[in-house]
Amino acid sequence: MKHCSIHGCPGEYFKQVINHLVTMSGKPVIIENVPAEVCQVCGDTLLDIETAEAIEGLLANPGQPVHTVPAYAMPEKAMAA
Repeated sequence: MKHCSIHGCPGEYFKQVINHLVTMSGKPVIIENVPAEVCQVCGDTLLDIETAEAIEGLLANPGQPVHTVPAYAMPEKAMAA
């Protein structure tokens, strides 16, 4: 296993399948079933070059989504705290 690249984090990366959040045309998009390496201590996430290129290709030609999900905005009062 690789040690975490975040300074001071004692964790190691483990292979995991994640949901990856990106922004497309100013809107959040979730890409499911993305292979990644995730630090089990701090959550830092690494994608290999092939996965990153596949995501770029998907975003360039997205087609129809497999799901739609609700999106909520944090109330302004809560953000001011």
